[in-house]
Amino acid sequence: MTPFTRRRRGWRISTQVLVLLLGILFVFAGVDGYLSLRDESQELDRDAGTNSLTIARMVAADPVVAQGLSASDPARVIDPIAETFRRTTGATFVVVADRRGVRYSHPDPALIGTSLLNDPGENPDAVLTGGTYIGVQHGSMGRSVRAKAPIRDATGQVIGLVSVGTRVQDVHRNLWSRLVQSFLPPLLALVLAVIGALLVARRIKRQTYGLEPAEITAMLEQREAMLHSTREGLITLDLEERVTLVNDEAERLLGIDRAVALGELLADLVPAGRVREVLAGRVSGRDEIILVGDHILVVNHMPVEVRGRPVGAVVTLRDRTELDELLRELNDTRSLADALRAQEHEFANRLHVIGGLIELGRYQDAVDFIDRTSLVHQQLASRVVEGVGDPILSALLLGKAAVASERGIELTVSTTGTLHDELDGVEGLVTVLGNLIDNALESAHAGGRVQVTIVVRDAELEFRVHDSGPGIDESLSQEIFRHGYTTKAARAADRRRGLGLALVSREVHRRGGRIEVRNDGGALFTVVTPLRYTSTTAQDRS
Repeated sequence: MTPFTRRRRGWRISTQVLVLLLGILFVFAGVDGYLSLRDESQELDRDAGTNSLTIARMVAADPVVAQGLSASDPARVIDPIAETFRRTTGATFVVVADRRGVRYSHPDPALIGTSLLNDPGENPDAVLTGGTYIGVQHGSMGRSVRAKAPIRDATGQVIGLVSVGTRVQDVHRNLWSRLVQSFLPPLLALVLAVIGALLVARRIKRQTYGLEPAEITAMLEQREAMLHSTREGLITLDLEERVTLVNDEAERLLGIDRAVALGELLADLVPAGRVREVLAGRVSGRDEIILVGDHILVVNHMPVEVRGRPVGAVVTLRDRTELDELLRELNDTRSLADALRAQEHEFANRLHVIGGLIELGRYQDAVDFIDRTSLVHQQLASRVVEGVGDPILSALLLGKAAVASERGIELTVSTTGTLHDELDGVEGLVTVLGNLIDNALESAHAGGRVQVTIVVRDAELEFRVHDSGPGIDESLSQEIFRHGYTTKAARAADRRRGLGLALVSREVHRRGGRIEVRNDGGALFTVVTPLRYTSTTAQDRS
């Protein structure tokens, strides 16, 4: 089952991202709200405590209050003053007590004359020693924010205390209005964050083409398996010609290390020349052929666009080394078959002539005709066999002679020195000499001539192939070996610029030899390679 048909389970990745972002935002908003609530509550308590202390000091500083504590009926003097302060300031209570804690003022008249020491947690010792107090306590009026200040007589002695308080619910009455004002910026930020989270989730969904993590993982695994198991080499390049992907086959064909190549410029991995030009797409055309080491590769460079915007290119490589070798063998077989067919027709014609001469009784003329027609072939075969001891090269030369004869081209072979059998790497020599003779036959055309010279001296073997064709452009004397196949126009202008000469050049340099070409009444190719035998015995015979 493919990633596209697999049943989706759970939340989409875009939904997961959205929920995660919203969860984080709401957690931060909740923490921020709690901290803001706590800070606002503490600030209101501090303000209420400070105001209560101010009121308590004002009451304690009133001389009438201090004198009223020593009156015969302190409550009748003090309570009206305390109630006036309470109503004026909006406090919940203003309580005046002596050193014993007996109340002489209170909003609840029933508590006047009672001791505040009866309230839980009440301890006026700190105030009676001359200090002040601000805090939240639970008293007769409920839980309140209260402040206490000492009352002093004319001599400065503490004779009582004033306790002023405001119920907590009254203090926090404006808390929510203040919180709403302080929450407006965070709430606006939260709304913007939610919108941003929705946009991020939408962007993720668009960038992943609606695929889920499991589907993306499956696609990646399939992609990796496909790239590294295919028999075609694959390279991807970005717009700066940096390598972004190399599969196993491309690594093998180009001889590069994938770990090193990734992220590198193509120019840093491939030397200047036709190979780099084709890989970079600077050579137009499809199925361009290049030579890389021992491989003959068919290359296609395809630009890639995503949403109408160029992002790079994909380069495919197909190895046609074995196929090309088979094609060359097939062509050689066809050429030999054509030559044999031509010889068959020629031999049949000669038999007809000989038969006619015999019927006419001209036996000596028949003998002379046989001698003349076979002399040239006997001389060529004898010269090749005597000068070229290797049977494979001898067969190659005789086969090419038959092809030349069929095309009406005069092919001559001359040897200097003796080339014994047991040559090392004779297949490579066949590639070199066979391609040079083929190119010469193509240039000479009917009525032309091709001269093959084989020279053996010291430890060197020299091939010279000279044709009577139009020659070559001297400006291309090196390019024809380096470039292999080029554009069609170039091939039409000079047919030597094909794969055969590139194979010749590769084989010659692989053997440590050299090759050159010049015009001398036609093209003259000269190849010089070290002469090696497969055994010391054959070398001693030379």
